[in-house]
Amino acid sequence: MPVIRKILQLISNKYLVAILVFAVVVLITDHNNIFEQWQRKQELQELQNKKAYYEQEIAKTKKEISDLSNNTAALEKYAREKYFMKKDNEDIFITVPDSTGVKN
Repeated sequence: MPVIRKILQLISNKYLVAILVFAVVVLITDHNNIFEQWQRKQELQELQNKKAYYEQEIAKTKKEISDLSNNTAALEKYAREKYFMKKDNEDIFITVPDSTGVKN
């Protein structure tokens, strides 16, 4: 009986009830509830990872542009590899690996 009486005293305490109601409203039913905050934190982490990836790609592309504008040999290599360009007196043979997996 003394345990039940203590529980009833806690429940009848208006300040405790007000704090519990406030906590429920803020943590669960509010527009910015704890679940939304957790989801937004995950989205923010994903966006920060994407930002870091794209910053690396931008740096790589800027370096490539710098190399292509300053080095004619690099420009020729890039044109040959990416666009299959050739000189007038050259023939290009493109070999495609066998995708069947059969070895001779």
